[in-house]
Amino acid sequence: MAFDLVQYFAEQINNQKPQLLTQYAKQEKKEYLSEINALVLGKLITLWRSDEKKMYQEICSPDDLFSQEVARHLITFEKNQSGLAKQDLEDTVAEVLKLQLVELKQLNDIGNLQISGLRELLLGQIEHLSGQASDWVWSTNDLVELKGSKPIVQEEISLDTTMKEFNQMVSQQHTPTNEDILSYSESTINAVPTWSKILEPLVAVVVLCILYSAVTQIFV
Repeated sequence: MAFDLVQYFAEQINNQKPQLLTQYAKQEKKEYLSEINALVLGKLITLWRSDEKKMYQEICSPDDLFSQEVARHLITFEKNQSGLAKQDLEDTVAEVLKLQLVELKQLNDIGNLQISGLRELLLGQIEHLSGQASDWVWSTNDLVELKGSKPIVQEEISLDTTMKEFNQMVSQQHTPTNEDILSYSESTINAVPTWSKILEPLVAVVVLCILYSAVTQIFV
């Protein structure tokens, strides 16, 4: 199972953006932020699917114009059924989107994930997003395979535990597998020059001759 970005981003939003939606009651604020977190992350996943090279560049070099375009699309899409006031929704989506892009860049830099590692990380979030939001969220961010998914109750864990899971994921990514070791062994074997195999019988004959000569001299 991939490192859980859904909960990781939720923790970062809570820690870094405490000013978001403070005009709402605590539980209501938590539900709105959870909804927007899923909305934005789901959109980043579908954008990655459509053009991963472009999306990788956007993560490595976050651009405000790109963030504005994605946020505007999510806010104005006809299937968006958020209960937030339009201005609150626009401001919050933009802030969460910027935060997610910055955090993805940091995770990429820390773990040296590169495009293959980020692909595994982002596409692995679908299982974590399952059941985390209403169907209109999946229709809005084009993650339609999650429509109708049932809520999954997840135990809340600390940020330290979350980062340990990320470090474990990075470690596994850079640790040679049995297949890698076997492949290396085979390539090493195959690297033995053909001429050395041809000379092996000749070398054996020469060694036997030397031994025979030595033995005969002893008994002479």
